[in-house]
Amino acid sequence: MARRRWRLGLTLGALLAGTLAAGPTAAAEPTDYTIDVDPTRTGAKIDDSMYGVFYEDINRAADGGLYAELVQNRSFEYTTADNAAYKPLTSWDTSGAARVVNDDGRLNARNRNYLSLDGGSSVTNSGYNTGIAVTKGKRYDFSVWARTGSTGSAPLTLGLRDASGDLAPARRVTARGGWTKYKASFTAARTSATGRLAVASGAPVALDEISLFPRDTYKGRANGLRDDLAQKIADLKPGFLRFPGGCLVNTGSHEGYDEQSGWQRKRSYQWKDTIGPVEQRATNANFWGYNQSYGLGYYEYFQFAEDTGAMPLPVVPALVTGCGQNKATDDPALLKRHIQDTLDLIEFANGPATSEWGKKRAAMGHPKPFGLTHLEVGNEENLPEEFFARFKEFRAAIEAKYPDITVISNSGPDDSGSTFDKAWQLNRDADVAMVDEHYYNSPQWFLENNDRYDSYDRKGPKVFLGEYASQGNKFSNALSEAAFMTGLERNADIVKLASYAPLLANEDYVQWKPNMIWYDNDQSWGSANYETQKLFMRNVGDEVVPSKASGTPATSGPITGAVGLSTWATSAAYDDVKVTGEDGRTLLSDDFSAGDSQWSKAADKGTWAVQDGAYVQSDEAAENTLVTAGDKGWQNYDLNVKATKKAGKEGFMVAFGVKDTGNHYWWNLGGWNNTQSAVEKTVDGAKQTMVQDTTAIETGRSYDLRVEVRGRQVTLYLDGKKWGSFTDDKPAEPFRQVVTRDKATGDLIVKVVNARGSEARTRVGLGSGTKVRPTAKVTTLAADPAAENTKDATPVKPVTSTFKGTSDSFSYTFPANSITFMRIGTD
Repeated sequence: MARRRWRLGLTLGALLAGTLAAGPTAAAEPTDYTIDVDPTRTGAKIDDSMYGVFYEDINRAADGGLYAELVQNRSFEYTTADNAAYKPLTSWDTSGAARVVNDDGRLNARNRNYLSLDGGSSVTNSGYNTGIAVTKGKRYDFSVWARTGSTGSAPLTLGLRDASGDLAPARRVTARGGWTKYKASFTAARTSATGRLAVASGAPVALDEISLFPRDTYKGRANGLRDDLAQKIADLKPGFLRFPGGCLVNTGSHEGYDEQSGWQRKRSYQWKDTIGPVEQRATNANFWGYNQSYGLGYYEYFQFAEDTGAMPLPVVPALVTGCGQNKATDDPALLKRHIQDTLDLIEFANGPATSEWGKKRAAMGHPKPFGLTHLEVGNEENLPEEFFARFKEFRAAIEAKYPDITVISNSGPDDSGSTFDKAWQLNRDADVAMVDEHYYNSPQWFLENNDRYDSYDRKGPKVFLGEYASQGNKFSNALSEAAFMTGLERNADIVKLASYAPLLANEDYVQWKPNMIWYDNDQSWGSANYETQKLFMRNVGDEVVPSKASGTPATSGPITGAVGLSTWATSAAYDDVKVTGEDGRTLLSDDFSAGDSQWSKAADKGTWAVQDGAYVQSDEAAENTLVTAGDKGWQNYDLNVKATKKAGKEGFMVAFGVKDTGNHYWWNLGGWNNTQSAVEKTVDGAKQTMVQDTTAIETGRSYDLRVEVRGRQVTLYLDGKKWGSFTDDKPAEPFRQVVTRDKATGDLIVKVVNARGSEARTRVGLGSGTKVRPTAKVTTLAADPAAENTKDATPVKPVTSTFKGTSDSFSYTFPANSITFMRIGTD
């Protein structure tokens, strides 16, 4: 069943009420650009679900993030399996005799550890970031599981304090007998972000699942979500919610959390671990280096999707690991179990309350089905053939029982290369319904690749762009992403779903940058990328209206720059470096017999020295150790180098077209833990891949490298054989646009990105005779390209205005460095 959601957009009343400033006046001739729109024609239809969010438990996105629990390590399950620095009492301070026990007296088999506390002893939890955050007048619900056995009763005193004293009056409960859950509540007398929760006992007692939850969770849900974070996501009006990852789905063991596996902690995310009473849910070592309690699980994800009007889109493991692990599990019985788990997941989501798994959903509080329509198998697998063999078994089983479910595949972790090409071939040959693409590239790449999907096969699989971002949270990043998104909308017949990634980041627990929404323990703020995504999500439209814009005159010339050598977590030796001009003239020749005087340590990293007649970087831990030689004006040359890996994780890098450490190309051989090789282009410190394959480098072997640069064409040779080539001639067009129609209102939504440093005087033609209303409602994001939203300042935020002067042909000046959405009413 198709799912729809309300499009709030910007209603007329809201726009008028929110007008902050009069819009720009009509631009004078001459114009810089033209936009010609044909409202009589219709382009691609745009699904309500096109733009959504991708949630992954990275950067403490669950515990310490979206999941509202304020106590860290509430079940004493932290271990070195999660993080080398962890221990069972991490985040707890003890007074008196307190120890964590793992024996048959535990709460249940899946909750392995509990706390044994002697009389007169106490434990205090420090929460996340600076501490437990509370707000004056708000209520906080405490709970604990306790056992005294036959020793009688144990009076428990519960305190909530910070360095200045009590944050609320102390509470008391008395534990008696076997494991029982006890509850209390606090009302904060003042606001603090540095609170501590203490539990003291007057007699020996066993404790587990010590919890403190704000009463005000999102939508008031029990075991719910942190309200400000959930609301920021809801404010996007997402069309779908992809969950729970990400790398944590397809890494680790695929065994269960049980005695047979030895209570395996490093497991792929398995949905059955995450439902039912929270004290009975499994725990796991998160791929990103911490513990995940699964307090936020599949039921909560489905509920959150429903609460925000988003289509739920779960991802299940395919028994082929990725994200650097790259191993296929060959266990038919285990594969069969995971396939059945996936069928059970669909029943959990959609089955009647009388079915086995629908009954479990109903018991958790949701008798009505969730309406699952899409499901993804696998994530970024680097072994396409092994992955696809398993994917086909999942798909066959799902389609046999649930033919209405769209089963989504993927194309690996990159936007191009041999893995990408092979994966797409397999997907096309098998007539897969939809393929998930992921890529993280430079702003330059996004400006250059607006036309990426123009040439995709209209009869082939549809695209789910499940993860993308331009490597930064500055407004310049958001501008480049917005320019790219106009191309996504233009190709909405191919790109059916798209989500920026990652979604959330706790500023004190960061494994990945950039991120859409940032937070600490009591504040949250949207990035410039967030504001851009929100503008697109809330103003999608229902169909594309064909339009064409003039472009910016190309100014690029030949590739120019010096040459360089570098390493990444590797020791390598270089020799016989020679640069020859197109005319055969020698520009540089160095066998290092006279030292390294021709070379500059551009990155000032690593340990470079001439050893045994070669130039050696010997620090195996150092990254990006670039040294350079030559003239930044060099063009049309050949670079020859001998390179040898001496030790370390990766291979070696040879640079060309070097302007400085943030602007160059390099041939990265044996990168990504010596699993791939690629030429990467770096512009203002951000990288993009130009050509890629799976070449690995042998330690101790000497390689002959040759790079030929001719104009903007580059050809690369490895040991005399052509390794690859590319032409870097795509224009980084700074002026992009797309026009869509809101069928409910009749509005034309003109979306324009001007990533230039100067305003863009533009003539907009809507077709002769088109009847439009004389005023248009405009929403604009405009800021310095370096602007970045923080907890203290939000320089990137939308401004609404009214523009007077629309007609079938009118002029408008789009501000420098801006994203503009203009709603034009039609009659």
